[in-house]
Amino acid sequence: MDADVELAKQFPYSEMAKFGWVPETRDSKDKVINLRKYFEVVELTLLSNTQITRIACRRLAITKKSDLALMAWAQEARILARDMETSSINIKGLIAVIPKIREMTVMKFDEFFPQLKKKLSECGIALVFLPHLKGSFLQGATFLDGNKIVVGLTARGKDTDKFWFSLFHELAHIVYGHTGQLDGISKEDEDAADEWSGNTLISSEDFHAFVADSDYSEQNICKFASEQGIAPGIVVGRLQREGVIKYNMLNGLKDHYEMAVCPSV
Repeated sequence: MDADVELAKQFPYSEMAKFGWVPETRDSKDKVINLRKYFEVVELTLLSNTQITRIACRRLAITKKSDLALMAWAQEARILARDMETSSINIKGLIAVIPKIREMTVMKFDEFFPQLKKKLSECGIALVFLPHLKGSFLQGATFLDGNKIVVGLTARGKDTDKFWFSLFHELAHIVYGHTGQLDGISKEDEDAADEWSGNTLISSEDFHAFVADSDYSEQNICKFASEQGIAPGIVVGRLQREGVIKYNMLNGLKDHYEMAVCPSV
């Protein structure tokens, strides 16, 4: 109990309670008991076991507040996903449906989300949205849970480019087989997922050809986006991330999604 009391102090307990993940309390031992129930472990120190915290985002340690916040966030995603029905995991099916998912980037959120959720569930993937947990530095996470793969994304308002880049980044971890790795995710794995996400949305060849023209007017960006079959905001986001234009430029071309904190938006 003494060890767990010290460990419990590192969790963002008050914020977790605000979201309704754990009961509100100021008693240190009650916090430990509530956290044990939340994580479904007899001792919080067991969270150092990689078999329990197998999450595709980066290697975790129970000595870092950011990692503990991530563990708390991922556990809530796991709990929500349990009530979601999915087919058996089908990686080949996911790869086959990627082009269809990419086509959804030009649709409004309320229009594409039911289709997105359905197509992912048919591949054994449960998609859930959660509030951002301070200190987690998290946009999303992916992990195996029983006979399904859970993909969790932060539900705070997202611009078009950030939403789709985050989603495809998590799908890349699945395609590359990063989910379930005992040692967590390496920097190389993260870089590979970033590259796959960016190139799935806009191929490097097409992007560099567009940049070579040096015409970043709204009209030309919309023309290029139309030719690519993606939202103009994704082109703007790519230009910003690669330092071609400043982050305060052309943001008017980005749609903004507001997502409810619920697995069945």
